[in-house]
Amino acid sequence: MNHIKKGKYRPYPQIDLPNRQWPNNTITKAPAWCSVDLRDGNQALINPMDMDKKLELFTLLLKLGFKEIEVGFPSASKIEFDFLRRLVDAKLIPDDVTVQVLVQAREHLIAKSFEALRGVKKATVHFYNSTSVAQRKIVFSKNKEEIIALALKGVDLIKKYEKEHDGEIFLEYSPESFTGTELEFAAEICNGVTARWGIANDRKVIINLPATIEMSTPNIYADQIEWMSNHLDNRENVIISTHTHNDRGTSIAATELALLAGADRVEGTLLSNGERTGNVDIITVALNMTTQGLDSKLDFSNINEVLSVVEKCTEMTTHARHPYVGDLVYTAFSGSHQDAINKGLAYQKAREDEFWEVPYLPIDPQDVGRTYESIIRINSQSGKGGVAYILEKNYGYQIPKAMQPELGRIVQTVSDTKGKELNPKEILDIFKTSYFKVEEHISLVDFTHSSNAKTATCQLTYNYNGKEIIAKGEGNGPIDACKMALMKEYKNEFVLASYSEHSCGDKSSAKAVAYIEIQNKDVLSCFGVGADSDIATASIKALFSALNRAFS
Repeated sequence: MNHIKKGKYRPYPQIDLPNRQWPNNTITKAPAWCSVDLRDGNQALINPMDMDKKLELFTLLLKLGFKEIEVGFPSASKIEFDFLRRLVDAKLIPDDVTVQVLVQAREHLIAKSFEALRGVKKATVHFYNSTSVAQRKIVFSKNKEEIIALALKGVDLIKKYEKEHDGEIFLEYSPESFTGTELEFAAEICNGVTARWGIANDRKVIINLPATIEMSTPNIYADQIEWMSNHLDNRENVIISTHTHNDRGTSIAATELALLAGADRVEGTLLSNGERTGNVDIITVALNMTTQGLDSKLDFSNINEVLSVVEKCTEMTTHARHPYVGDLVYTAFSGSHQDAINKGLAYQKAREDEFWEVPYLPIDPQDVGRTYESIIRINSQSGKGGVAYILEKNYGYQIPKAMQPELGRIVQTVSDTKGKELNPKEILDIFKTSYFKVEEHISLVDFTHSSNAKTATCQLTYNYNGKEIIAKGEGNGPIDACKMALMKEYKNEFVLASYSEHSCGDKSSAKAVAYIEIQNKDVLSCFGVGADSDIATASIKALFSALNRAFS
């Protein structure tokens, strides 16, 4: 029963945007990306990153292709100040990369930030102040005019220190808690900031509109972005940036819809690290674009390296179901899924064009450095296709389609009994035990055969009912001839229902593998498997395997 008092929570108001355009738009290019892993991520860690971890993560961000990286809050902590100085003094910032520093609109903090930036060729000074109704009322006890004055003072201070800086300075302004701010007031303060800065074609300003707290459905955030885009002065010289959090679990959707609504830039983190529920995960947004045929301008072709570095530096683990990168996202347990993936991969291999079309896999795992071997896993819910896939991909056994249900049931029974997932080696052992190590009531001792254009003749030696029997038979092939020899004394009636064969292993050590299905009025169907360097002998071994499995 819900005991929450009526009126405790209120629905977020709709945006008055009757002619909204974003629902009809399409994302056609990648935004400018800005990583804030070294800022939000560090603030949100139980054990903040030390210098070595910061350097390792910064190096990864460069390798991935980020051209804008927020390196921290150098005026707020010694480690972040020292880290930026290390980047400068060791000449670790490439010429085409802009580093960004976060700072509040207070003079001693701005002065300290510029001290940290000394020698940086291109830097963004990202300053902010809270503008939301709740912050104005509860935290700062300031009216709108006082909040605007605080922002404009920040601009003046940054301009003051900009004059003394030997390098290019870009301005970024965030009306913090934008989603809790009246749109008219947000536009007023942002326009005041850009005008005071002196916005121009060669002096563009980043206006960052953060969902500091995710308060509404993503479509409303998109409405807010489009509304702001329509009401910002000198829009052609404004770079609208998003910085979404995941409080409602919809930061990915909010970011994508914001791009439809006119946003030019995305701030976020790798793997959604950040305060509370985290920032938007740039990996997911970028790979979503990849699956739509767009170049994200970021390189996630070795996602395992990204996981390794981020988890090491943040000391946080990644959920196994995290989109694109989790341990289980390219894994199918369901039998129907396994069968569809198996067929899809075969179809993909045979087709002439590159278009990716595999059921249940929106992206080719190889594009992010994963392999197909981990796609199919076997547990009690797995089906026949998954078992066949494992045996073929790992060990070269090409299980006939008609045999797959029988083998699938055997493996499923073992998995049910053990109550756990089975690894490939365990599946191979079950296969060999079930078909190669069968309890015998009849056993092959020796087999020779010859043939001419019309018939095949075999001499069969086998043990049956406690005695060794030698028999000859003729038929339309070695298997039929063997059956004719057997039936002179063997008491169980059967017919040969199906047969297939293939080689297994490389050329130097290849063996022949044969599969035989037998049927009779009592045994609906039973398969046997045989392997030998000689295909005829492998076939006879398969026949004896089937007889022992059917009639023991």
